[in-house]
Amino acid sequence: MAKNLVKYSVVDAFTDTAFKGNPAAVCWLKDIEKDDKWLQSVATEFNISETCYLTPILQHASLNPSFHLRWFTPVAEVELCGHATLAAAHFLFQSGLVNSNMIEFSTLSGILTAKRVSANEINGSSNGESQDSFYIELDFPVVPVSDYNDLEVSAISEILNGVSIVDVKKNTLDDIYVVLPSIEDVVEFKPQINKIKDAPGRGIVITARAPNGSGFDFYSRFFCPKYGIDEDPVCGSAHCALAAYWHEKLGKCDFVAYQASPRSGVLHVHIDKENQRVRLRGKATTVMEGSLLV
Repeated sequence: MAKNLVKYSVVDAFTDTAFKGNPAAVCWLKDIEKDDKWLQSVATEFNISETCYLTPILQHASLNPSFHLRWFTPVAEVELCGHATLAAAHFLFQSGLVNSNMIEFSTLSGILTAKRVSANEINGSSNGESQDSFYIELDFPVVPVSDYNDLEVSAISEILNGVSIVDVKKNTLDDIYVVLPSIEDVVEFKPQINKIKDAPGRGIVITARAPNGSGFDFYSRFFCPKYGIDEDPVCGSAHCALAAYWHEKLGKCDFVAYQASPRSGVLHVHIDKENQRVRLRGKATTVMEGSLLV
């Protein structure tokens, strides 16, 4: 009896250049049922920052195509993942599985949407990105940030090699956000992963305001070794909190963000403070296609 093969694509998100941005494996389950142990095992086998699983929702009230979407790191399922959502939308748009410019995903974080938009709809879309492909816009909830315990700031500085700190915040996902004096401090930072792994919280984001004329509003990097990701190449969900922070500091709602990991990536970010939503816009490119044989 022939096996039901699971089709997959590896998509680099928040970039239009292969082997840049953040890779995600997108697995098309269709009507194939797999248990959580299998889902986690496949994510561990891929061993990239995120593996996601798509299942169509055949009966739904929305006029848009709808899918169940789950995200797994090499070691655990997560509640929210921006780059793998963008990768999943890119897979659906490029494969012809949807004939709409809007997709809805049912996730652990509620209903998320992805919309295909043209480059001329995106402000500041010339930061080294080609203009001959479409963007994908994700609609995510704002992730609020709050003050961090002042008594623990010195400990965070020690974890980060004694770096000077401008500000420290935490979000509701248990990540710590550390603001550094300059983008050079962000780019040149050399993480001691074992120290970060032993730090409080889920992961650590470092960020700094970009100088005028750079083409960007802020830089960031994200370290999350507790979830099997020493450094996340480009993290969409982290920008749901970064948008809230930099909105308060810069007094604006639209940002061009640069994630300064070795692979790097560009995100166009809009915060809707009234409705507590963040729109993340970026490109993606497919670098691999195949089938799972198990």
